[in-house]
Amino acid sequence: MNIPENTHSLVREYYGQTLQSSADLKTSACCGVALPDYVSRYLPLILPEVNERFFGCGSPLPPGLRGCRILDLGCGVGRDSYLAAKLAGAQGSVVAVDMTAEQLQAARSCHKAQMAALGADTAPVDFRQGLIEDLRSCGLEGESVDVVISNCVVNLCPDKERVFREIWRVLKPGGELYFADVFADRRLPEEARRDPVLVGECLGGALYVEDFRRLLAQAGFAAWYGVERTVLRVHDPALRAKVEAVNFVSMTARACKLPLEDREEDYGQTARYLGSLAECPQGFVFSGELYLPAGEAVRVSGNQAAVLSGSRWAPHFAVTAPGPHEGLWQPAPPRADPDKNPAASASACCCG
Repeated sequence: MNIPENTHSLVREYYGQTLQSSADLKTSACCGVALPDYVSRYLPLILPEVNERFFGCGSPLPPGLRGCRILDLGCGVGRDSYLAAKLAGAQGSVVAVDMTAEQLQAARSCHKAQMAALGADTAPVDFRQGLIEDLRSCGLEGESVDVVISNCVVNLCPDKERVFREIWRVLKPGGELYFADVFADRRLPEEARRDPVLVGECLGGALYVEDFRRLLAQAGFAAWYGVERTVLRVHDPALRAKVEAVNFVSMTARACKLPLEDREEDYGQTARYLGSLAECPQGFVFSGELYLPAGEAVRVSGNQAAVLSGSRWAPHFAVTAPGPHEGLWQPAPPRADPDKNPAASASACCCG
């Protein structure tokens, strides 16, 4: 399930010395995706030296971050940390953790200039060195964080079970994990999991989706929801031969620290989005299967109702009380999001 124990030293070397910019990547698994409008409007404020060393595969910045304390796991030079700080505003705060000294040195060297470029209404960003498997070593106490974000980093960790347990520990009740990473439709062969290029380029440590579900459950997260998926195709012949049968996706997923059921059950509930989030006035994307148009009562599962009423989303939704149990939840066909940036719907990214 996990990648080799020497992965920390491999990743430190790869991201600290081998890669000087995103142009040095040998594949495009960490290719990034188009950002939602409420995030992309701030990209012009990000300094070139920060953008050039961005190695993410998704957009792990949910709406509704205003005033939140945010933890960015594997922050690198800090592009997502700074964007999160702008979304959180001056009443929020961001703690950015990375284990690679060179990445943090680069982040700190442009910190003052980057904060000035973002302007006054920006949360402070606190860069800390440490392992995301051991957040106590970074001074992070239990139940101290509103939202945990991460962008294509968990796959690089040799002990993923410990990562998710630490995330559960530091989140406040009702807090959210919202992260992007590379996932696989099966467990990778041993050769692929030990290949330094595949590991460094975020494929060798890709989580088998079912193992991801199990690890989350063991940590305490009984339910999770996929928000965005992008198909990854490996075209380099030598790399493809090592992962011949494996299908990869970049996925953004969310999970909340709440006492949820391990299946989606139906209690006849509805949720009505009040349209009160500035980032998504027309409707709210809960997952790839659930879109809630503003002002419209939509049937939701018991878990979905619990998340919308028991997290930071509660002021923005009118959720009905549960009625008699009606069996397993049967989701309706997904509906389009009119607030979505059309460029964000790209469905494939080529690797190699």
